[in-house]
Amino acid sequence: MVDHASWEWISFNLFVIAMLAIDLGLFNRKAHEVHIKEALIWSAVWISLALLFNVGVYFYFGSDPALKFFTGYIIEKSLSVDNLFVFIMIFSYFKVKPIYHHKVLFWGILGALIMRIIFISAGVVLINKFHWIIYVFGAFLVITGIRMAFHSVDADPEKNLILRLSRRFFHPATAEEEGKFFVRRGWRLAPATLFPVLIVVEVSDIIFAVDSIPAVLAISTDPFIVYTSNVFAILGLRALYFALAGIMKMFNYLHYGLSIILVFVGVKMLIADYYEIPVQAALGVIAVIILSCILPSMIQERKKKEAQDDSNDRAEEQKKEN
Repeated sequence: MVDHASWEWISFNLFVIAMLAIDLGLFNRKAHEVHIKEALIWSAVWISLALLFNVGVYFYFGSDPALKFFTGYIIEKSLSVDNLFVFIMIFSYFKVKPIYHHKVLFWGILGALIMRIIFISAGVVLINKFHWIIYVFGAFLVITGIRMAFHSVDADPEKNLILRLSRRFFHPATAEEEGKFFVRRGWRLAPATLFPVLIVVEVSDIIFAVDSIPAVLAISTDPFIVYTSNVFAILGLRALYFALAGIMKMFNYLHYGLSIILVFVGVKMLIADYYEIPVQAALGVIAVIILSCILPSMIQERKKKEAQDDSNDRAEEQKKEN
């Protein structure tokens, strides 16, 4: 594991802060509905930045850390797709207008970055101090992957303990005060309509981090590689949400693919002391799993569309005949 200098951490975090400031202060100062063209452009920007950073890792640290960064990035990006389904359910439950989705996701992901630092630091320390914890992480991933294959994602906000506690101690704002997290009432701040939405988004990300962080730690225990790959995947999550929100039906089988990935990286952890699966092989397996899940979904949707078009054509012909 490379011992990274303080300036590397500081430089990367300053870059992240600068990009977030540009995002919020320059391009998204006003609440607006993010359309697919804008989302695709930002998705391309974040993916390009991640790949450029990966090239920098290759030339500065070497091929092995670069490959581990890329593999960790792919794992985190793939697992984050499940998070997008949860975001859709949360916004639907709270009836959040599309113009406020970006605002909630921006602050939600900012909180997620802070939580990831804590989770990654704790995970690396545990593995370095107590090597046997790697077996706990591995077994946890295997069990989680198997459960994911047979259970759908549960994002019912009413089951969120923190949300229920917040409702007991705070009084929500009126409907006229929508689009805000807090409103001022006299000398105190009161939570507004977006506050409970943000709470559920943050909690859901913490739950997903419990799965994704050990998965990336199965590839590398270098905190800088794990952290940077996670951050780039998370930073592109908002744009990915808006780009894919309308075509989520094309990912019918991805849920099963993600469960297989978790089981695979869990097994990789469990057998690490006896056989180290090469990172190249792990990346290849993960890529095959993802493609094997997306392609059948695309074929299925195409067949449905063709069947619908045929049905519409027959209906038109019958109208003409009548």
